[in-house]
Amino acid sequence: MRSALSVARLFSIWELLRGSFWFLPSLMAAGAVLLSFGVVHLDAAIAEDSYGNFEFLYLFGPEGARAILSAVATSMITVAGLTFSITMLTLQLASSQFGPRLLRNFMRDRGNQVVLGTFISTFVYCLLVLRTVKGVEGASFVPHLAVAIGVVLAVAGLAVLIYFIHHTATSIRIETLLASLADETAATIDRLFPDQLGDEKPETDGALPDFNRAHVIPAKASGYVQSVNNDALLRIAVEKDLIVDVVARPGTFVTERDPLLRVLATTPADEENLAALRSTLIVGIERTPYQDLEFSIRRIVEIAQRALSPGINDPTTALYCIDRLREAFVRLAERRTPSSCRHDDEGRLRIVAEPVSFEAVTVGAVGAVGHYAGTDSDVLKALASALDSVIAAAEGKDLTRLLELRRSLRQRLDDDK
Repeated sequence: MRSALSVARLFSIWELLRGSFWFLPSLMAAGAVLLSFGVVHLDAAIAEDSYGNFEFLYLFGPEGARAILSAVATSMITVAGLTFSITMLTLQLASSQFGPRLLRNFMRDRGNQVVLGTFISTFVYCLLVLRTVKGVEGASFVPHLAVAIGVVLAVAGLAVLIYFIHHTATSIRIETLLASLADETAATIDRLFPDQLGDEKPETDGALPDFNRAHVIPAKASGYVQSVNNDALLRIAVEKDLIVDVVARPGTFVTERDPLLRVLATTPADEENLAALRSTLIVGIERTPYQDLEFSIRRIVEIAQRALSPGINDPTTALYCIDRLREAFVRLAERRTPSSCRHDDEGRLRIVAEPVSFEAVTVGAVGAVGHYAGTDSDVLKALASALDSVIAAAEGKDLTRLLELRRSLRQRLDDDK
């Protein structure tokens, strides 16, 4: 049980580290420190007259080595500052143009982190090698191999700078951004459907136990429920003979003392078990797309709404967003909606958790974009066409609200003619 819970907590910490600018550059800087010590140690073990066998080495005196290392270190820290400034400008542009919810994607961009880490680690490497260069008479030492590696790192830094310019220009294009959001949304759909806290026994949904007298497990801090460790929750329920109702699903905002879980137990649960159950839900300060499908969809909807606002008035961007929404909803329509119940191997009910509603998510997103579309016929046609595709793919599902929304969009088109 502790192993499963620790894995969930470690995953949450890992997601936080991935979204930071300092983690990967710090690892690369630490690698540069180790590299500098290792190469200098190797230089000390190589005889001075052996360097002539390596034609690719620049053989400098102490002053020349200091000049090369100083030039590389100075240029790298200067370019690192320029890179950081461009990155901040990109974040500001993305926040104002696409919405602050998209900053997470830009901060998690591995390319930007590697670029910044390359410049920082090269700077650190050159500084540490520079301290080993000695030009005192009788005690001269020049780490020729270490200096050569510093030159190689400088050339690599130039290549990385060219990549960074291209990558930055590409990453702020709406097509690239929407493709990234669509991939995350598709991954969330694949993760939640059909395996989210449900099984092949939907017939038990109509005979749920009475949780009015259940023990309520409240939140200890305010925030958004980011994920639920399903396997650990089921394991605890089986071991302690519990029936657990998941009140706060991923994406729900909870304050202190708001209910997270409700537990029916044959015997009173002790504090250790309650703490273990509470730990299966990760609560953070922001919503994440890992198990929160509504948030994944909402980010695309927000871009479309901003594009249709009078201040921006960019319906073409809204059409791109509708295309990606249609892709996500068709994918979702083809998936089986899981049961709200999950049983153990012996068929006993252990967990109750309402799954994400396909119809509610689709109607909410399309309706939100349609509200801002006004009388734009292109956007209304695109929304109606997207609903046609979704309805065609959603066999066997309740489509009452979707059909009503499509009729409303068609009516608005007819009224504008």
